[in-house]
Amino acid sequence: KRPKQGSFFSMGLQTYEIPMSLYADNRKRVLKAMQASGEEGVALFKGGVATERYDSDHENLFRQESFFAYVFGVTEPGYFGAIDLKDGHSTLFIPRLAEEYAIWMGRIHPPSYLQKKYDVDDVFYVDEMAAKLNAYEVVHTLHGQNTDSQSWCEEFEVEELTARVEKGKLHTATMECRVCKSTAEIDVLRYVARISSEAHVKCMQMIEPGMAEYQIEACFQHYCYSIGGMRNMAYTCICATGPNSAVLHYGHAGAPNNRIFGDGDMALMDMGAEYNCYCSDITCSYPVNGKFSADQRVVYSAVLAAQEAVFAAIKPGVEWVAMHRLAERSILEVLLREGFLLGATVEELMGHGIGSVFMPHGLGHLLGLETHDVGGYPAGRERVPGKLGVSKLRMNRTLEEASPGMVLTVEPGCYFVEILLTKAMAEPATSRFFNAEAIKRCISFGGVRLEDDIVVTADGMENMTMCPKQIEDVEAVMAGKEWPPPPPAPVA
Repeated sequence: KRPKQGSFFSMGLQTYEIPMSLYADNRKRVLKAMQASGEEGVALFKGGVATERYDSDHENLFRQESFFAYVFGVTEPGYFGAIDLKDGHSTLFIPRLAEEYAIWMGRIHPPSYLQKKYDVDDVFYVDEMAAKLNAYEVVHTLHGQNTDSQSWCEEFEVEELTARVEKGKLHTATMECRVCKSTAEIDVLRYVARISSEAHVKCMQMIEPGMAEYQIEACFQHYCYSIGGMRNMAYTCICATGPNSAVLHYGHAGAPNNRIFGDGDMALMDMGAEYNCYCSDITCSYPVNGKFSADQRVVYSAVLAAQEAVFAAIKPGVEWVAMHRLAERSILEVLLREGFLLGATVEELMGHGIGSVFMPHGLGHLLGLETHDVGGYPAGRERVPGKLGVSKLRMNRTLEEASPGMVLTVEPGCYFVEILLTKAMAEPATSRFFNAEAIKRCISFGGVRLEDDIVVTADGMENMTMCPKQIEDVEAVMAGKEWPPPPPAPVA
């Protein structure tokens, strides 16, 4: 829908229109957070810069730095942005471009155009920035660590700046603001999840034995861009089939989705697009021939049971670590019931870390302007020590519902990772738990992951992903059935 008033971002045609008021509201949230901690002066954010490929003059496709995108929504490189911590007055500082820019890159817009485009109070040039900032006693810059990647925000200095620089406080405040999304942000994320879901369904309906994995990647990207205006993917597409689906981050340059898959293979498709930096992250798993085998049914049902158990338990106040362990238990229950595991209770298996043998990653993560969004480990929360799986969680938080709430992924998985199974089956303390015949039968199976994007609400959650999940629905859609199903005809 077109915003009732003001500027907006859109790729045109039928694509979503993001109102610039979304970013103005985000600035207000940062202002409120900084004022609540007694901070004064001005908050200064640095946007991303254009880069070239190694030593060439080939300019890489620019993607905005996420903190800057959060508060200003700017698509161009080389900008700075400031928020007055007294009254919220917003200012963009833009590069002063050479005349030659107009020849190669297009029209050079004046400050007045960009002020209207981004709905800010003032626009000045970067070479005027120091003089404007020196009117304040303190300038807060963004410096802090991403608790997921362990990387730090880039430090920067402003030439001729005489005001005192305060580092760290702005990062903490803005990071916490990004954890719970606004209503407008949720609307954008719903759009991205819907388009990505539709693209996944297109892939399910075109896949068949004898194709290459990269053809599925191409189908997904084409749909998201041509229909949704999503030029960027949120991350490198993981189009894994057969044993590749046990490789958690398959699809990298050394394994570029290039396997030719055959009849009987399982496919694990982890793909999500982004729209003006807002991300989706969705995984579907299904047999490439459209029909689940007996073993495929067991493993898929275990993962689906885990996801449904977590969905039923999610609500404000729940600990994410507890949700991870619930998912592990649910998978183990099915594997034990179906004879893949033997001679133990679920609690015994959990105590020996068998859940992490089959699910060596965390249950999910925050989602927003990054696929693995910031804020997973707030002050006072540490990573959980122990086995793979829980120790790899990208988040250790209590779930919250506010404005309207957290957005996160729920992505349980069950994989036959040879290196993990070989080790566990050789250990005297754990070897007795495994049905060696069943494991040997599935060692080239790969794995299954199901991943949806959800919003924590006051009484539970909203699932923004719209892909078929039940086995009968997956098989029907792969056979050509419309999805989502049309509404029932009215009763005469």
